[in-house]
Amino acid sequence: MSSFGLAAVEFPHDFRPAIVPTPRCDEYLCGLLSARRDGPCRHRACKSRDERSTSGTTSINPSLYANPGYDTLKDFAPIGLVASTPIVVMAHPSFRATSISELIALARTQEHLDVGTPPPGTENNLAAELFKSMTGINMTIVSYKGTGPLTNDLVGGHISVAFNTIAPALGNLQSKLLRALAVAGRTRSVLLPDVPTVGESGLPGFEATVRYGLLAPIGTPRPIIDRINSELRATVSAGSARSRIAAQGGEPLFSTPEEYAADIDREQAKWGLLIKKLGLRVD
Repeated sequence: MSSFGLAAVEFPHDFRPAIVPTPRCDEYLCGLLSARRDGPCRHRACKSRDERSTSGTTSINPSLYANPGYDTLKDFAPIGLVASTPIVVMAHPSFRATSISELIALARTQEHLDVGTPPPGTENNLAAELFKSMTGINMTIVSYKGTGPLTNDLVGGHISVAFNTIAPALGNLQSKLLRALAVAGRTRSVLLPDVPTVGESGLPGFEATVRYGLLAPIGTPRPIIDRINSELRATVSAGSARSRIAAQGGEPLFSTPEEYAADIDREQAKWGLLIKKLGLRVD
């Protein structure tokens, strides 16, 4: 999911977003630091995401990193959400459980259960940790270097169940090479309308979704924020943008700057509490 957030957003020529160059060490963290040093935007927006997620940058990294170098809501002005992509609890067809309730019951009757996720600290990984914490089941989280290797091992039957984003696995889900047990979001995915949410499946209150959005450095004039938000809404509403977002496993989102700020605050509180409980820290 390398570019749907802004590649699908065709701003007017005088409001073309700046794509902040970011080294591979940690693109989203370094990108925000670069944007923070640049100061207030006058005619551009900061792209605060890479192929993984904005919600990781805005709501997970500040608690995960010992010194992230920024405070999201003090150093940046939220402009608006762009899209989200579902996290799906998916399994190999041979896995005995076909639902979340069966998965929980199975985990409680066997010695252990291996569950695959992308790297530690990602939304998918923390979604699995949240699931483990809320259910109290005995499961071992096996971290992969990325969603690609995780999907390959899941299709190959080397791991039976995973918390994975929908994009790299959608074709396999549609062709029945993988089975979707549940969607981790608050609502069902338009891409998998027949798959229930985790909350519907016996774990009310569970929610984990990857969100993408736009931020500008703090101090950016409010008229600039409002105009970009207006253009963002109009563009994401357009059929071509919605098609491109859907093609990469995403769903369009719309928000005011205030709603995006509230979303960041809410996600920071949720993931920060879990990260503290688990004792996770990146120096």
